[in-house]
This record gives sequence, structure tokens and C-alpha cells, in this order.
Amino acid sequence: MADRPANCAGLVAAPGDAPDRVRVLLPLPLPAALDYRVATGEALPGPGSFVRVSLGSRRMIGVVWDGEADDVPPERLKPVDEVLAVPPLPAELRHFIDRVASYTLAPPGMVLGMAMRSEAALLPPAPRRVCIITEAGLAALAETPPPKRLTPGRRRALEILRDGLGESVAATAREAGVGTAVVRGLIGAGLAVERRAPAIPRRIDEPDWRAPGPALSPAQAKAARRLVERVAGGGFHVTVLDGVTGSGKTETYFAAIAEALARGRQVLVLLPEIALSAQWLERFRRRFGAPPVEWHSDVGQTQRRDAWRAVADGRARVVVGARSALFLPFRDLGLIVVDEEHDLSYKQEDGVCYQARDMAVLRASLAKIPIVLVSATPSLETVVNEARGRYERVHLPERHGAASLPQIALVDMRKERLPAGRFLSAPLVAALGETLDAGEQALLFLNRRGYAPLTLCRACGHRFQCPSCTAWLVEHRFTGRLICHHCGYSLPVPPFCPECLAAGTLVPCGPGVERLSEEVAERFPGARTALMVSDALSGPRAAAALADAMTQHRYDVLIGTQIVAKGHHFPMLTLVGVVDADLGLGGGDLRAGERTFQLLQQVAGRAGRAERPGLVLIQTYMPEQPVMQALAAGDRDRFLAAEAAGRRAAHLPPFGRMAALVISASDAESADVAARALARAAPHLPGVTILGPAPAPLAVLRGRHRRRLLLQAERGVNVQAVLREWLAKVRMAGSVRLQVDVDPYSFL
Repeated sequence: MADRPANCAGLVAAPGDAPDRVRVLLPLPLPAALDYRVATGEALPGPGSFVRVSLGSRRMIGVVWDGEADDVPPERLKPVDEVLAVPPLPAELRHFIDRVASYTLAPPGMVLGMAMRSEAALLPPAPRRVCIITEAGLAALAETPPPKRLTPGRRRALEILRDGLGESVAATAREAGVGTAVVRGLIGAGLAVERRAPAIPRRIDEPDWRAPGPALSPAQAKAARRLVERVAGGGFHVTVLDGVTGSGKTETYFAAIAEALARGRQVLVLLPEIALSAQWLERFRRRFGAPPVEWHSDVGQTQRRDAWRAVADGRARVVVGARSALFLPFRDLGLIVVDEEHDLSYKQEDGVCYQARDMAVLRASLAKIPIVLVSATPSLETVVNEARGRYERVHLPERHGAASLPQIALVDMRKERLPAGRFLSAPLVAALGETLDAGEQALLFLNRRGYAPLTLCRACGHRFQCPSCTAWLVEHRFTGRLICHHCGYSLPVPPFCPECLAAGTLVPCGPGVERLSEEVAERFPGARTALMVSDALSGPRAAAALADAMTQHRYDVLIGTQIVAKGHHFPMLTLVGVVDADLGLGGGDLRAGERTFQLLQQVAGRAGRAERPGLVLIQTYMPEQPVMQALAAGDRDRFLAAEAAGRRAAHLPPFGRMAALVISASDAESADVAARALARAAPHLPGVTILGPAPAPLAVLRGRHRRRLLLQAERGVNVQAVLREWLAKVRMAGSVRLQVDVDPYSFL
């Protein structure tokens, strides 16, 4: 066994007269922790300790887990090879992992894997190569006059090395404003030397909670006081910060963050699409004088390693992240904020299927700390929990400052007579012209990427479909390719139909944002347009650059998909045009109406956020639809009441329980056989209904055939217990996969 580091946390003395054992949970889809042997006289790693063990021919890092080990003869157990010198996984996080696994029916090891996303953080940091000034370099700096070989650039670099503790070649060159060749020249001349030095933890700037924030309105100040009281009082409590778009919710909950920091606690802020939230990050930096620690998919491996370590040892005081940040090992978490709590991005639908908003509430309850759910369009689940007295509501009914809510009007597309290939109605075109003439900005929203959602041959009717998915290929004219948005398959747009070989017969059907951009350019040739879609944004920097360009009015018209609704603030944007408001209402999704209302309300909220009044025009073929009527009337509460009544009558969430079971296989017959076997074993219980099996709407996805069953139950039914008993009766063939999604959000 390897020597144990002297500074390992979580070690306890093992009995001196007999071997001992521990349970180790590995980040694998295993049903439980495995037993490992600790040699006689060795310190026993306590629960939460990170250890290196063997599993078959693999050496892996796992976590010593809670509970009693099995009564297995010691000679049959493999030894714990090493205890790693990192802080142990906190008990509250271990309990959280167990609870998430139990709720989602995922193997605990898969959930643990989300808390071990940065394995590099668990290993000793590698020594770094640094430049150090030599005696010859010091002598050269002291010479008067300076020697000819000591150019101004070389001198600046040497002065930096003299005053510092050693930096890398690249960092020294960057700070001196020279190329790396200059620093390499110093090394070649013997004026500096490159050596290995112990790694130094990346410096984390601490947010200044004492820094005064902007003046709050009376409503903001009242809401902020309530949030601060909850943080000061401690204990678990859920507060819903419900404010109209532009009401200043962010600055309001910043007061709660400041209170948590003043008490020496850590804070977690969850944001949807964190990589696109450049304005939020800049607002935080201005308020607290330092940026938060970021955790999301666009963070590099080195930054991820440093962030994980900083969270674990308490140096990271505020973390802003996507849903996976919930599984970070906070040492002293004191507050959780879930911004835009209604957003669909919080639902993970592959691997471990979980709703991050709900799991954030669970983590806050286990840590006994307050949590704030923030939204202008709260989810129906949150609204119902308010009504039941589980959550407290704090309301901001008006926009901040001189801004007022925009006027919203419906455009009945049944009365419009649009020419072929045109998608902007006359009222919207006229409003666009007036907006541009006034020197203001406009936003056109269409939740459809690419140029056209379907390309067909007008000679034979052939449609381009993905060979691996039940989906049409989307034309992207800017890149000249047909792309599947589900699996990524693509091919160049062909010059002729592959079915009938006719040339010049391929026709794009329907609009995408690229086609919309083309129409705007034709109608308003002088307008400066930009696309805000995930295809065109390479990451946070590109998103930040585009948002900054809009703020500086370098563009007149912004055309985008749903990411334009993510909290952006453009003071000169006064017109929002929703091109196809009916797009999200089909498909049989039980949340279709709610989701469409939330999305369109958020998009509408981008208009008129400063002194200039805003106008929102919503193009729809169903103006009488309740969602459209509620948007036009600005009556969110009436819409939610009607939505709740319909769901309650049908025993649908949040007034009932649901779980989706999706079977997939490489061939249709295997999927059908497995689905029928699962259906035959289905439970027959009061208050439980099983629907299916049936082909999923996306019957083929990434080359796998999919069948779906739905479990619908009354609210009091223990769905997880029913599912465990049901699934225990069925054995799946090795090639068949079964995904269980408790509380499904997607029905594709």
C-alpha cells in the first residue's frame, strides 16, 4: 500500500489486532458501494475520503461511503491503495447524492460522477515551470549605463522577474508587453533561468460584500430586506422572488448574497445557459468588485480543477454555474439562488435525469439554508407550492426606474396575405420601419435555427430526412449544409434531387432565423442585423461580444432563437416581433401552453427596458388561444389559474405524478420485444395508470429505435417504489437500454 499523506482529512485509527474494511462508491453505474480492505494498523479513511482502488484491471478514484461493510472474508477483498490528500466529500453532499439517486432511480455511482467532474482536482497539482532572474540578470539591471544587450523589452521582463516570485515564460512576456522570444533570449543569455517550482493555487479574488450597490426602489428595498432577513435567520426556507421583466430582481437578490458573504458563508447561483449570461457576470463584477467563480461546460479543464479545489477549501465564496454546479463540494454553503427558475435548461434529460431547480431545493433543505427562486414567469410547480404555503412569495410588480411594461398586440395571420417566401406581416414590417427611422433597435424572435426546417423536391416530393433519426434535415444556407439537430449528421446541399435526379427543384419550406435575416436585409437594406443563435456563438466570449455590440448600438435588428430571452438588457431595444408564436403549442406536451407563455413573455420583456416605451407584436394563427389572450391582456395569474385547473382535473403534474420509461435498441424488433415484456410486468395498482408501449415521437434517435411507456399516478403514490418493484421483474437484453425519467419534461 502506498504511503499515506500526513495531511489527509477524515482518517481514524483502525483496530491494531485485525484488518478493517470500508465501503467505496465508484463513479460508475453500479448499484451500490463496494467493500475494500484496509490493512491492519493502517489509518482507517473516514466517510467522504477520496481513495484510489482497483476494480478488475482498472485503478480508479472513489469515495469512502457511509454505512456498514458486508461480512465478506478479508482475503477476498482488494486493498485500498491510496488515500488522496484532498478535503473529504462533505456529509451533506453525500446525503444529497444518495437522495438524488433514490429519487431519480439512477445508480448512486452515476450521481457521484457528477460530483467528480474534475478528476485533476483530486490529484496533487503538477509542478509548474517558472522563470527566475539570475545573479547575472541582477547585475545587468544594476549596471550604469545599461549594457547594449539589455533592450527596453528585456529590461521590463527582468524587472518583473526581480520583483516577483517567478512566472511562466508566457506570463512574464504578457506582463512585460513583449513576445515570448524576448524572455527565451534572457534565458539563453544566462540572465534568467527556467526551473520547476511547486504549483501555487490560483488566486481567487474575494467579492467585497461591503461595496455599496445601486440605489434600490422602495419595492426592491422591501423585497431585499425580506431576503436578507431569511439569510440572517438561517435555516431552510424557500422564497420566490417574483418580479416582472426589468423590475431589478438581480440587484434585489444581490443584497441576500452580500448578507451571506458578510456571515462568512459560500453562495451558489444557478443560471440557465450560463455561457450566454455575460451581462449578469459583468453586473456581479461591478456590484462586488470581483468576478464569481464559474462552473459550466465551457470552463476549461485547468479552470475547472482550480474551481473545484477552491470550492472544497472555501476560497471560492460565490459560484455561478449551470445545473451541474449543484454537485460541487461546498465547505460552508449558506445560500442558493436559482435565477430564471422556470427555464427548461434546468432539466437534464440524459444520464441522470433530474430537475436542477427541485434538486436545489432538496440540497438547501439538507444543508438547512435558505434558497431563492427567481423568475418573471414562475413555473406552475412553484406557483402551486406558494399556494400550499410551502414557499414564500416576494413580489416586484413594476419595472425599475422610468421604464414601463411594453404594449403587447396580436397579429392575426389568418387575415394577412403574405407573398410566397415572406414571413413578416404588414403591421410588423411597418413597426420595424418606424423603429429604425427613430434610431432604435428591434428584436425578431423565431425559435427555429437554420434557414428552413424542411427541404423537398417540387418535382417528386422527396424530403430530406436524417438517416439516423426520425427528423427532417434543416437547411443552413450560411454553411451550405443540411443538418440534423438531434444527432449532428450533415451533408452538403446537393445540386439535384437524389431521388429523381432533377436539377434546380429543391425548395426550402418554412422559415428559420437565417431566412428571416434574408428577408429583413431585402426589406431594409440599410439595417445592420445580427443573429443570436447557438450555431453562431462559439462560447461565452462570442456571446458577450454580441451582447456588448447590441448595447453599443452597432446593430439595429437582432434576430434570434430562445437564447435571446435569457435576461439580456438592451436599453435602445423598443420593438419585439414574435414571428411564429404558435410553434411550441403542438406535440401533446402537457406543459406546452405554460412553456410557450413563459418563453414569449420573457422575449416580450426585452422591449422598452429603459426610458423609451416598448411594443411587442405577436404573429399567430390562433389569437383566440388562451396563451395568446393571456399575453395580450398581460394577465399571467388568470392563465396560470386556468392551466392549474386543467392539470388538476386530469391528475397531471403538479397535481399528480408521472414517469417516462424509454426503451431503445439498435433494431426495431429488439425494442418491441423489450417494450412488450415491460408492459406485461406493469403494475395493477389503485391510482396508477400505465400508458403504452408506443413508438416515441422521435421513434429513431441516433440510430436507435425507441419505445415509450408512461406511468401516471395520483399525487400520494410512491412512484419510485412502484417503479423499483416493476423494473425488478424484467431483465433487459444486453443491447437494450432503459432510461427512467421521473417527472419528465420532454415527451419526444
